[in-house]
Amino acid sequence: MQKNYKYLGSISVFFVSVLLISNIASTKIIDLQWFVFDGGTLLFPLSYIFGDILTEVYGYKRSKRVIWLGFFMALLMALVFMIVGLLPSAEEWNNQSAYDLILGATPRIIFASLVAYTFGEFSNSYILAKIKIYTKGKKLWLRTIGSTLVGELIDSTLFILIAFYGILPNSLLVTLIISNYIFKTFIEVLFTPITYKIVAFLKKKENEDYYDNETNFNPFSKD
Repeated sequence: MQKNYKYLGSISVFFVSVLLISNIASTKIIDLQWFVFDGGTLLFPLSYIFGDILTEVYGYKRSKRVIWLGFFMALLMALVFMIVGLLPSAEEWNNQSAYDLILGATPRIIFASLVAYTFGEFSNSYILAKIKIYTKGKKLWLRTIGSTLVGELIDSTLFILIAFYGILPNSLLVTLIISNYIFKTFIEVLFTPITYKIVAFLKKKENEDYYDNETNFNPFSKD
């Protein structure tokens, strides 16, 4: 008998919303002297925090569904923006160039974002689930931070290389990867006390603390 979780839907909405907003914000490159990164980096780390919470409380299988939901919603958003950009503009509307610059992302950027997101999120969820089993549910900080260290590294590296290799100087590519990775990981560490409180709250309210002892970790499996 499948449980009726009270907060799973809300967390899924937050997760997907953070993903979509981050993709749009990524069109601007921010320079804070110490860090150079795309605007989506300010919010995107929250998707890993929500991913940690989903896997920690509800298990890899349910987290997997939400990750795929985010993937298809991001793909749908990108396709809609591209189609709208190709449609003829009203005669009195003179903002086509601005629309194309901000929302008309190239197929390469879209592909980079989806590939990086998929590999990063599934790695994050898989590692957290495995560490939870290994530690028998103890040391939550170890699995949230440990899984993020791997997931964010994969995400940042794949996105920057796929999206910008051959376009930006290699030195800038390295700077972007390092800046993104450090900043995203810092956010995860900073939010650890909040993650603890949310996880404790959900486990109590949902009466759930899932262990993926017999889970099929194939991202494409139906079970």
